[in-house]
Amino acid sequence: MVVDSPRKDSSQDQAARETLEDYTLRFAPRSYRRWKPGVVATTALGGIAYLADFSIGAGIGLSYGTINALVAILVAALIIFVTGVPLAYYGARYNIDLDLITRGSGFGYYGSVLTSVIFGSFTFIFFATEGAIMAQGLHAGLGVPLWLGYLITTLIVVPLVIYGMKALSKLQVWTTPLWLLLMVGPIGYLVIVDPGSVSGWLAFTGEEGGDLNAASVMLGAGVALSLMAQIGEQVDYLRFMPPRTEANKRSWWLSTLVAGPGWVVFGAVKQATGAFLAFFIMGAAGAAATEPVQQFMGIYELFMPVWLAVPLAVALVVLSQVKINVTNAYSGSLTWTNSFTRVTKRYPGRIVFVLANLTVALILMEANMFAFLNSVLSFYANCAIAWVCTVAADIMINKYVLKLSPKEPEFRRGMLHAINPVGVTAFLASAVVSIAIYFGTFGEAVQPYSPIAAVAIAGVLTPVMAIATRGRFYLRRTDDGIAEPRFDASGTPVATRYTCDYCSQEFERPDVLASPEAGKIVCSLCVTTDKTGTLVLPAS
Repeated sequence: MVVDSPRKDSSQDQAARETLEDYTLRFAPRSYRRWKPGVVATTALGGIAYLADFSIGAGIGLSYGTINALVAILVAALIIFVTGVPLAYYGARYNIDLDLITRGSGFGYYGSVLTSVIFGSFTFIFFATEGAIMAQGLHAGLGVPLWLGYLITTLIVVPLVIYGMKALSKLQVWTTPLWLLLMVGPIGYLVIVDPGSVSGWLAFTGEEGGDLNAASVMLGAGVALSLMAQIGEQVDYLRFMPPRTEANKRSWWLSTLVAGPGWVVFGAVKQATGAFLAFFIMGAAGAAATEPVQQFMGIYELFMPVWLAVPLAVALVVLSQVKINVTNAYSGSLTWTNSFTRVTKRYPGRIVFVLANLTVALILMEANMFAFLNSVLSFYANCAIAWVCTVAADIMINKYVLKLSPKEPEFRRGMLHAINPVGVTAFLASAVVSIAIYFGTFGEAVQPYSPIAAVAIAGVLTPVMAIATRGRFYLRRTDDGIAEPRFDASGTPVATRYTCDYCSQEFERPDVLASPEAGKIVCSLCVTTDKTGTLVLPAS
C-alpha cells in the first residue's frame, strides 16, 4: 500500500514547524519541559491573579448575607478541589492539556469538541469579565472612557500571549511579588486598624435578609461553581511539568496540587475578601461596591492620600488583569485551535484564534456583560460542572475503580472512536437537566439546586454508562503499531525520538504511531491534519 504524503497542504506544514505554539495540538515533549516544578506552579498560579473573585464574592455576600456567602463559597471550593485533583494529576503526569485528557476520558476523538466549546466560551467570558474590571480601573483612576478602556485591555495582551509558555512564565514569576504586596498589604492593614468591621460583616444578612438557609447557599454556590472550568487553564500550564522522579516527587506533588486544584483555595479566600470589602464600602460606593477598583480605592484611602491611593488601586487592577487575561487568551487560543483543526483538518495557526477570542471578548465588554455577570455565570456553571465532573468521574471511577476506561491516556486520531457514548451521554444529560432546573422547569423549590444536580448526574451516569457499554467505546485500536511502549514501567512518558516520514519532524514516543504504509512512522499532527484519512490505521 502506498500513501501519498499529506504534506502538500501548507497549513499542515505550519502545524509541524510552528515554534511558538507550545504544542497546541499535542503532547508536550520532555525536551521542551525544562522548568522545575516550582517554576511551573508559580506560572500557573500567576493566572489566578484575577479580580473577578472579588466581584463574585461581593455579589453573593450582598445578595444572601455573609454566613450564606461563606458557606456557599466553601461548598463550591470543596467540589472544585475534589474534581480538580484527577485532572491536574493527568495533565502533569502525562503532559497533555484538558482537551486531550477529555478525548480519552469518555468523550472520543470528536466528542470532546463539545467540551472544547464549553472551555473556549469560559476563556472569552472571563476575559470579558476581567477586561471590564480593568476598564473600570482605568476609568476611575485616569478618566479613560469605558469603551476605550475595553479596547485597551484587549489589545494590550496580544504581544504578551503570542510567544506562549516561555514568555508567560517570565511574566507571571516576576510580577507575582508586586501583586501580592499591593493586594495583601492593604487588606491586612484594614483588619488590624478596624477589627470591628469584621464582626459587623459576619452579622450582615444581605438583601435577602435571612439567616443560614440551603436555598441561598446553593444559589451562591452556583455562581462560584462557574469557575470550575478554571482547572483547564491550570492544566494548560501543568502539562509542562518535568517527569516525576524519586528526587523531585515531593516538590512535584506539592506543585501539582497547589497549582492544580489548589487554585480554588486562593480563589475562595479572594471571594470571601470581596464580600468583606463590598460590605465595608457599600455605604460610600453603593452599586459600585462590587467593582474591585472601588473596593481597593476604599481601603487605600484609609492610610494614604487620594493622589497616591488612586494610582496604586489602578496599578493593582491593571497588573491583575494582565496576569489573568494573558492566560485567558492563551488557553482560549489553544482550545479553539484544537477544535477547528480536528473538525476541518486544517491548521490556521494559534494567533488566528488569539485574535478571534479577543474579538468575542471585546464584543461582550462593549455589551456591558459585567452588569449581569452573576446571571451569566450561574447559567454557565451548569455546563462547566457537567463537563469537569464527567471527566473527573471517568478518571476516578472508570479508570481506577471499575477499570473499564484505559488508565494510560489516549488522544491520537485513529486510536479513539469518534464518539464515546459514556462521557457524551453523561455530559449532555447533566447539562440539559441542570439547566432545566435552573430555569425553573421542575418548580421553584428545586431551582437553586441546579449545580448540585449537575454534579450528581455526571458523577452517577458516567460509571453507569461505562458499565452499560462495557467500556467498548474507549479505544478503536489497542496497538499503535510501534513495538516500544509509550510509557515506561513507572508510567512516565517515554522520551525516545522518532522522525515522522511525512513531515520529517522529530516527535517523542507518545506522539507517534505506525502509518498504514508498511515500515513508516507518522506523527499525531500529520494524522490530525490528514484530509484524506489515508494515514488513519484501521480499527482492530
